[in-house]
Amino acid sequence: MKLFYTPDIEVCNELPEEEAAHCLRVLRLQTGDDLDLTDGKGNFYKAVITAANHKRCQVRITEKVEQEPLWTGHLHLAMAPTKNMDRTEWFAEKATEIGFDELTFLNCRFSERKVIKTDRIEKIVVSAMKQSLKARKPIVNEMTDFKRFVTTDFGDACKFIAHCYKEEERIELKNVLEAGKNTIVLIGPEGDFSPEEVELALQNGFRPITLGKSRLRTETAALVSVHLMNLANS
Repeated sequence: MKLFYTPDIEVCNELPEEEAAHCLRVLRLQTGDDLDLTDGKGNFYKAVITAANHKRCQVRITEKVEQEPLWTGHLHLAMAPTKNMDRTEWFAEKATEIGFDELTFLNCRFSERKVIKTDRIEKIVVSAMKQSLKARKPIVNEMTDFKRFVTTDFGDACKFIAHCYKEEERIELKNVLEAGKNTIVLIGPEGDFSPEEVELALQNGFRPITLGKSRLRTETAALVSVHLMNLANS
């Protein structure tokens, strides 16, 4: 099954330019051929190509099927991006394959990277969504200041912050996740969150957690967190 991402298919019967190019130039599909589409909002579509040239591909929807949610709750991972963007991109791909709902990048005191281009992350997330045959695309947010994020009102979501300060009591994430609950996990940079950031998070309802006895890289800790959240809600 070759899946194409068409976020506006409900209002526009034309594939986005990049998807059209892949469909027509790479796969060499033609008028009358069948396509499988997703809007990234929970729906799959069966479609047939009605008009095609080297730049444009118009389709007609023949069937719409809503994908049953693969997990419960809203799973949100907030992390400090790594200095080497390849590692952050690797995380975004694998986390999308596993399944989560939202990704936010945090600007922390010890962050190795203060600027990030989310358009590249978006492309990786879309590709991973299609490859893993999911109909829901994770939200990718721009870089957000740590203080602004932790003081945001997230309603009744379960909120956790992972840190490495051994003098502080921490609980294992796997033991406190609640099925069906909206969940947010914060993962810091290689130098960890600052003590002041941890304290601010605790004051705003985040619970301190650990991911086990091993010391993990940022992207590894982030992926472990997504996997644990997904397993608890699947």
